[in-house]
Amino acid sequence: MPQQALQPPLTAPDRLNATLAGQGFAVLSAASVSALSGVKTEALQALEASWNDLPPDLYLKDGGRYRRRRHASYEVSAHQLQAMPHRAHWQPLSYNALHGGMQRWFEPIAPAVAQHEAWSALLRGLAGVASALQGPQTWFTEAHQFRIDTTDGIGRPTPEGAHRDGVNWVAVFLVGRHGIKGGETRVFDMDSPRGQRFTLTEPWSLLMLDDSRVIHETTPIQPEVAGGWRDTLVVTLRSGGFLDDPELGKPQSRSI
Repeated sequence: MPQQALQPPLTAPDRLNATLAGQGFAVLSAASVSALSGVKTEALQALEASWNDLPPDLYLKDGGRYRRRRHASYEVSAHQLQAMPHRAHWQPLSYNALHGGMQRWFEPIAPAVAQHEAWSALLRGLAGVASALQGPQTWFTEAHQFRIDTTDGIGRPTPEGAHRDGVNWVAVFLVGRHGIKGGETRVFDMDSPRGQRFTLTEPWSLLMLDDSRVIHETTPIQPEVAGGWRDTLVVTLRSGGFLDDPELGKPQSRSI
């Protein structure tokens, strides 16, 4: 008999800030995400088809073909959002031992997605949460659309293992999953053995993390039917500036 997935510990919207402050992470249902962003779930669902048009991630050092993604950068406050010129995604090796230390030029998020009202409202909602906890400010935000599939028989949502991202806040939205098993989320305290594990299954549910206090990973997925996949939207928010390669000074950008 297959093992039953552990249900996520859901937080009520009015307890979100207190839960994040208390334990460093919180999980919201799709209805709570809708309340947070002021966007109906149906409007978020209108974005889902764009995950069918993600190009392959050409930077996987394990030789896998299981990840597709797009990327965009913004400066965001609770009330304003400014798209940045397309730029490389960079992390130091200290945060990503597998893929750190190199500029990764992923294809940009499609204009139809970036210009969608629900997309903007979602990013502003996250900035509002971050500002409520750390003071009103502009958040240097990166958004990543991911599809992990079972092309290779196994797909790895976090091939780097349990990690931090080098930012202040990380938001992981489960957009959808189809024909797979696995994909269990694990969150661990930085300074104690305490941790929790659960499986996100509801489309547009959200795991929000204080990146200074916890590390996280998602276990590999395997197919239950041919062509299985797991779609997520990962948004990171950082104060003071983007995480950039110090060897290159200001990040390079390229026209799109």
